[in-house]
Amino acid sequence: MSQTLEPRLDVELPVRVTGMGTDGRPFVHNAQARNISHHGAKLSGLESELKPGDVIGVQVGDKKARCKVIWVVDAGPAQKISVGVNLVEGQPCPWEQEMQQTQQVDEPAARIAPSGENRRKFPRHRVPFSIEIHDPDSVGSHMGTKSADISGRGCYVETLLPLPVGKILSITFWLDSERVNTPGVIRSCDGGVGMGIEFTGLDEPTQNRLQQQIETMAAESETSENTQNAG
Repeated sequence: MSQTLEPRLDVELPVRVTGMGTDGRPFVHNAQARNISHHGAKLSGLESELKPGDVIGVQVGDKKARCKVIWVVDAGPAQKISVGVNLVEGQPCPWEQEMQQTQQVDEPAARIAPSGENRRKFPRHRVPFSIEIHDPDSVGSHMGTKSADISGRGCYVETLLPLPVGKILSITFWLDSERVNTPGVIRSCDGGVGMGIEFTGLDEPTQNRLQQQIETMAAESETSENTQNAG
């Protein structure tokens, strides 16, 4: 049975890209998104070497998402390094507004497959939830930050220098007026982009309370954004 190719648009959209190059150094580049779809894009104008499987951060205006590199080519002096990317599962499309506004559809040279169904027990929400991270193995290593996305079982924190997978941390946050401490473990490490942390010490009632607070924050944020757009 034949598959219907998803709509793709030929654009030249300015984007900000962060990640870790093959030289082990974090980078921040201004680039262009071309041939965009709801699930991926071609990015041109990168200067750092990447390889398939790398995860990079892509920002359009105030919209951010994590993407996985599918292919890499040296496109010459004009476009420099070009990569094809898929949105990481559960990430919003940062160029959704451009997809809706632009009517011209360009036939794809290669289809980027949609991401799979999100099977997490708790859905993650993109809310700036305040947490404190402490590395017990490093004296004085303490970081106050906000999540890029979070659920009752874990979160993703954006940082140019993430900690390695398997690292055990001490996590502190507030549930209403209650200070909660839990061990956490690094489950994903995306150089130059961030790290995924699983909260390993929360019982189910606390997970549910945290999820409820996150969903309340997400609903309030959506209501505020809708009100601003209506105005």
